[in-house]
Amino acid sequence: MSISIFIQTLNEEENLPGLLESVQWADDIVVLDSLSTDRTREISEAAGARWFERAFDGRGNHQNWAMDNIEFKHRWVFYLDADERMTPPLRTEIEAIAAQWSRGEMNPESDPVAYYCGRKNIFQGKWLKHAMPPSNIMRFFQPKNIRFERDANPVPIVDGQVGYLKQHFIHYNFSKGLREWFERHNRYSSYEANETIKALEGNPVRISNLFSTDRNTRRLELKNISFRMPMRPLLKFVYMYIMSRGFLDGRAGWTYCRLQAIYEYMIVLKVREQCRPDLTAADRGENPNPAWEKEV
Repeated sequence: MSISIFIQTLNEEENLPGLLESVQWADDIVVLDSLSTDRTREISEAAGARWFERAFDGRGNHQNWAMDNIEFKHRWVFYLDADERMTPPLRTEIEAIAAQWSRGEMNPESDPVAYYCGRKNIFQGKWLKHAMPPSNIMRFFQPKNIRFERDANPVPIVDGQVGYLKQHFIHYNFSKGLREWFERHNRYSSYEANETIKALEGNPVRISNLFSTDRNTRRLELKNISFRMPMRPLLKFVYMYIMSRGFLDGRAGWTYCRLQAIYEYMIVLKVREQCRPDLTAADRGENPNPAWEKEV
């Protein structure tokens, strides 16, 4: 095979077997763990995966460490979380790309060295086709050409051209239940509050980015603009449930859109809290100490 699979974990003994089964065709599976205390290592090594571990220090830093310190067997790497699944059509697509490079048919100066990929998000047994449609996430890349920024929902910095895969992988975002989702997004909201403040202070709106030929550049600029808008929780709900037709996803769509509005409100409240001059750095949560974070 011509593709390495990269997996990040923390106590994923329940989710990991399903993921490993979906990538059992790969001859190089690499797991970077954040000091799990369950059977994650045992399950990984039983499936033939190579094991690395280190204390988690932010998602961007964690992924950059992997790019710098892990020698992947193949030129191309596909990254998945334990609650995600590779699909046969996606495998076919990425193997075809890797094969073209192996045959010398691609030019690193003009052809993509990294690809964004969409995912089908499952909630309450239903694909959230409208409320949470497949978005662009950097998952297929050549390690030497990529770095990551931000502690949560990292932004890829690619040295070269980027492309967009047509096929999707599957994401069971609520595989550990609503309680774990709330706990995780409580941590996310602290990260996002910090990133919001950074954007407001040092990342001015660039209207020209809205007209970029790259769809992800347009998406990131829209997010930058959203940091400055009033009534963000309400606007997010209206966008997801009405404009994006989340109502077509039934009760699952209704519930998920409300959860996202709650999450947005948590960010807004934490931004306000951190901007209060009477609070100490610890009170503002400027040094969160999370365990394991993943893309929302």
